[in-house]
Amino acid sequence: MSAKLRIVQAQLNLQVGNIAENLEKHRLATVIARDQFHADIIVFPELSLTGYPPEDLLYRPAFIQEAQAALLSLAADIKDIYCVVGHPHLERDHLFNACSVLHDGKVIAYYAKQRLPNYGVFDECRYFTPGNASCVFPIQDTQVGIVICEDLWKLGPTRAAKSHGAEIILSPNASPFEVDKHEQRLSVLAKRAKHDNLPIIYVNQVGGQDDLIFDGGSMAVNAMGDCCQFAGFFHESLHPIDFVKKGRITSAPFTVPEPIERIYQALVLATRDYIHKNHFSGVLVGVSGGIDSALTLAIAVDALGKDKVKAVFLPSQYTASMSLEDGKALTDELGVATETISIESTCKTLVETLAPSFAGKKSDVTEENIQARARAIILMALSNKFGYLVLTTGNRSEMAVGYCTLYGDMAGGYAVLKDIPKTLVYKLAAFRNQRGQVIPQRTIERPPTAELAPNQKDEDSLPPYSILDSILECYLNQSQSIEEIVNNGFDRNVVTKVVNLIKYSEYKRKQAAVGPRINHKSFIRDWRYPNTNGFTEL
Repeated sequence: MSAKLRIVQAQLNLQVGNIAENLEKHRLATVIARDQFHADIIVFPELSLTGYPPEDLLYRPAFIQEAQAALLSLAADIKDIYCVVGHPHLERDHLFNACSVLHDGKVIAYYAKQRLPNYGVFDECRYFTPGNASCVFPIQDTQVGIVICEDLWKLGPTRAAKSHGAEIILSPNASPFEVDKHEQRLSVLAKRAKHDNLPIIYVNQVGGQDDLIFDGGSMAVNAMGDCCQFAGFFHESLHPIDFVKKGRITSAPFTVPEPIERIYQALVLATRDYIHKNHFSGVLVGVSGGIDSALTLAIAVDALGKDKVKAVFLPSQYTASMSLEDGKALTDELGVATETISIESTCKTLVETLAPSFAGKKSDVTEENIQARARAIILMALSNKFGYLVLTTGNRSEMAVGYCTLYGDMAGGYAVLKDIPKTLVYKLAAFRNQRGQVIPQRTIERPPTAELAPNQKDEDSLPPYSILDSILECYLNQSQSIEEIVNNGFDRNVVTKVVNLIKYSEYKRKQAAVGPRINHKSFIRDWRYPNTNGFTEL
């Protein structure tokens, strides 16, 4: 009888809906865990066979049937190791977010998630029925309990498992990345472990799924709440952990990257997975010489390699020489293919075509938007012809207040910086340059400009980004009212202007490309405001 229980955390990058490929990953990981790590048990993430979140695929009977067939197929292959695998389970017209324990060709235990999250990015009550029973099963002489993801964040499930004899908790998860999410998870795990005097093996998936990023961060916490093992972020890992009687988990040294590095890695992973999982051959980036397109291009190259990225310069009569110089310096450093296509003749033709309709009207933002839309036409034509996806370059600050052109700079297939405030763009650019200077320092230092009019600067239309981003943090992430934000020391007129811009730009955001989520409150799943909105913020 072994004196310890060896557990392998299967921190895998799984694809929603690709059950056949996910099944093969399970099979390979199980063989490695058994034959190379000599593990007693391997634990996969939440809904690992289907990928998370499967959303309305769960309404399709064929999808549920395929998942069930995959579970039984995997069970038949399991020999000399226990396997905890996540899957949807249909029982008498009720669908459960479940996991099963497989051993020697059989399903020997089953658990249904009890606490279903229905906030922010989660819609589990739309699909699942909550479970109401604990799952504790023996491996050798150890009683092992299971809880799934949200069950850890609520009182009850771990305590119930302990009351049924559990000596250790295994927790499959599909927990999306956010800024500081690791610290939140660790706090919850420590609290739960100490409260119930149980060590917890936390297994999270990794990978990009549309707007969501799963960072991994699988870990083991002992009964005193100390983190003893950590599998790392943003990469697949089969991580072995030894559990010794009396609640002890063997420790291993680890480091946790700083938040700025995590954010950059998250954007790289999200971009790579969106392109690869959707079978695009590469990406196009419209490079302006500004900070946003520079950072987007750097992320794209780090995600895909320079051979899968093409930069397109689209200068106009308002494009400064420094913009072209800095753009070329950027593309030279990154080694990407480039093409230059002037939009001057295109814009001139459009303005001349519209001249009879615009007779007697002064030039205004309309002509500026024509430039942005001319660029979009060219980029999308190149995309259609060569099969490369256009990456948009706008950031969260611009998206919030509508400082972007619908069917112009918003046109594209993936918005890498959609959830990145402008002030964070600068920090990420500086971080990337620490790994090797690719973004020209002048690009970082010059005042931001859309270059759609003579001597134009963003601050002609917006508050300084340091002020704007602070107001956005209060209003968006913390849900503060105008009065509360003013009491924080901001000018009332500025705050009111920003809030109104947010409100009146909703119709634009509804049409924006998908992009990776890093904020607690992003303009994606967790921001569901109506376009038609008569509420007056106070």
